Amino acid sequence: MKRRQFINKCAAVSAGLSLSAMSCGQNGSSIRGEKTNIVYIMADDLGYGDIGCHGQKDIKTPNIDKLAAEGMRFTDHYSGSTVCAPSRCSLLTGLNTGHAYIRGNRQADIRGQEPIPADTLTIAKLLKQAGYRTGVVGKWGLGGPGTHGIPNRQGFDYFYGYLCQGHAHNYYPEFLYKNDDKVAVEGNKVEPNDRYEGSGIAYEKKHYSHDLMAEEALSFIRRNKENPFFLYFAPTIPHVNNEAGEEGLEVPDDRPYTDRNWPQQLKNYAAMITRLDRDIGRIMTLLKELELDTGTVVFFTSDNGPEPPVHGFDPEFFNSSGPFKGMKTQLWEGGIRVPMIVRRPGIIEAGSVTHHISANWDFFTTAAEIAGIPSPENLDGISYLPALTGGKQRNHDYLYWEYERRSKTHQAVRMGKWKGIRIGASAPLQLYDLSSDTGETNNIAVDHPDVVAMIESYMNTARSESELWGLY
Repeated sequence: MKRRQFINKCAAVSAGLSLSAMSCGQNGSSIRGEKTNIVYIMADDLGYGDIGCHGQKDIKTPNIDKLAAEGMRFTDHYSGSTVCAPSRCSLLTGLNTGHAYIRGNRQADIRGQEPIPADTLTIAKLLKQAGYRTGVVGKWGLGGPGTHGIPNRQGFDYFYGYLCQGHAHNYYPEFLYKNDDKVAVEGNKVEPNDRYEGSGIAYEKKHYSHDLMAEEALSFIRRNKENPFFLYFAPTIPHVNNEAGEEGLEVPDDRPYTDRNWPQQLKNYAAMITRLDRDIGRIMTLLKELELDTGTVVFFTSDNGPEPPVHGFDPEFFNSSGPFKGMKTQLWEGGIRVPMIVRRPGIIEAGSVTHHISANWDFFTTAAEIAGIPSPENLDGISYLPALTGGKQRNHDYLYWEYERRSKTHQAVRMGKWKGIRIGASAPLQLYDLSSDTGETNNIAVDHPDVVAMIESYMNTARSESELWGLY
C-alpha cells in the first residue's frame, strides 16, 4: 500500500496500473500538493566508504547519517560511470554508457566539455513539461557556453555554477555562471590558465564556490516553495583542484580536524566532506521550516568513486572505497559503487536498507514515476520506486558500463551476484562472485564458462556505435 500511497500523493494512478499522461492532466499541470518535490544531491568523487553510515570512523557526516536513519540506504547502487561527465549524462538521460551520447570526459574547447545534443530528452525536460520548476546548482560538464548542451537548453529553468569541469577544479573562481551569463565572484582572482576558461591557481581567495552554490540551492527552494520543483544539486566537494598541485584539496578551514595528527591535505579532505554534510543539513532544515518536508523526496549519492592518489590525497587513508577494490577512472567496484540514500517521511521506511541492484540511470524512470508521468520505453533505467516503498521490484537482467582509458575500452557488467570486467575489447574477461568476493580478488572465469559467455554477449551487444567513443 505504501507504493500506491506514494503515487497517489504524486499523481492519480488508474486502478493501480501503469501511469499515464492523464495523471497530471493533458498539459501536465497539477494542483499544488498532488506532486512530490524532488531534490537530488550528487557529491563529486565521494567514495562509498567516506560517510559514517557506511562505516567511516574519522570523517564526521551526521546529517548524511541522519538522512539514512530517516530513509532507505542502498547497498548495491552504482554510478553512471567512473568519471564525471558520462556519469552526469547517464543520470539525466536514463541511459547507460553503452547508449548515452557522453561516454567519457572529452573537452570540446577551453570553455567546456562535449555538449549533449539539442534533442536529448533529459529528466528535467520531462518534469518541466509536467509542471515542475527545475533547477541545477553546481557542476554541469555537459556543454559549454553558447552550445545546445547548457542547462537552460536541456530542461532547466535555472542554473548556477560551473559549466566546465576544468573550471570547477578551482574552488575560488573569478566567475560562475547564472543561467547562460557569467557572474563575477568579487574578490577572487586567479592566475590565468589556457587549458580551461577561468581556471588556474587562485591567488586572492575570498569566496569559496561551494558556499555560494549551497546558498543558491537554498534560495531555489525558497523561491519555489509554492510550486512543485526538481532541484539537482551537484556540489564539487570533495573533488581535487588538479591545477593547485600539492594544495589541491581546497577548503576555507580544516575544522573540526585541525588538531588531528594527519597530513594537511587529508585534514582538508575530511573538512570538505563535513562542510558538504553541513549544507545537506541546512537543506533538510529548510524543507522542514517551509513545511515541505513530507512532500519532498531527497536523494543523496556520488558521481563516481574517490580520487586516485594525487596532490596529497590517499584514498586508503580513510578507506574511501570502503570494502571495494579500485577508485575513480576504474570499473572495479570502488570506482562505480557509490552511496545512495533516499528519504521521504511517511512513505519510505525509516532506517531501512535495500540490496536492490541499481544505477544512477534508474533515476530518470524513478523520478518520472514519482511525478506521475510516463517514461520513454527505450531507456536503460528501471524505476526503483517499488524498492523504496515495499512493493514488488523489477530487477535488471544486467548493468553495463564502458569507459575509454589509456587507449583501451574498459567494460564491466554486473549480473546478479556476478561481476565481469575486461580491460580492452580483445582482453580476456575476468569474472568475480561479489557475494563471496566483494574485493574482486579471485578471478574465477575459468570455472564458469557459461557465465563468461553470457557476460561477453552483453558486452558485445549492450551498446550502440558512437562517432566519439569506439571499442578498442
